[in-house]
Amino acid sequence: MTGTIAVVMVFSIPIIAIVTTHFQKQTKIQHKMIQDQIELEKLKQENYLIETQKMRLELEQMQLEEYKNKPKIL
Repeated sequence: MTGTIAVVMVFSIPIIAIVTTHFQKQTKIQHKMIQDQIELEKLKQENYLIETQKMRLELEQMQLEEYKNKPKIL
């Protein structure tokens, strides 16, 4: 019985180390994924702001052209 317990304990240490390493790698991968998602959201926000600015400028330009083409009544 003592021999069986000793064998189980000897083999359980490397198995626990393998499992722990696996969980650490998974955690690092999840951390990297979250960082990438955050960076993607920042880029989306920046793109949204740029597009909004561009649309506002285009609208202003259209209003100016409409004002120029409008006949003036004296």
